[in-house]
Amino acid sequence: MNIESRKLQFIQEFLKLQSEEVISKLEKILKKENIDSDEKVLKPMTIDELNERVDQSESDFKNNRFKTSSELLAKYE
Repeated sequence: MNIESRKLQFIQEFLKLQSEEVISKLEKILKKENIDSDEKVLKPMTIDELNERVDQSESDFKNNRFKTSSELLAKYE
């Protein structure tokens, strides 16, 4: 069973629930998972990582390895 099918099946079962307690538990689990996921995704850079990124960006700019905002916007027009 693929992930989309599992999600749909979960939603169908969730909609059948009548217990406030079970719904509250599921809400807490989901909230905790979202917080944990956000913390992993939003890990701040170290100063060294930031400096490396700045150096790389400056090098890219000097070597004409960039796109203008007009070029980027044209892609979505």
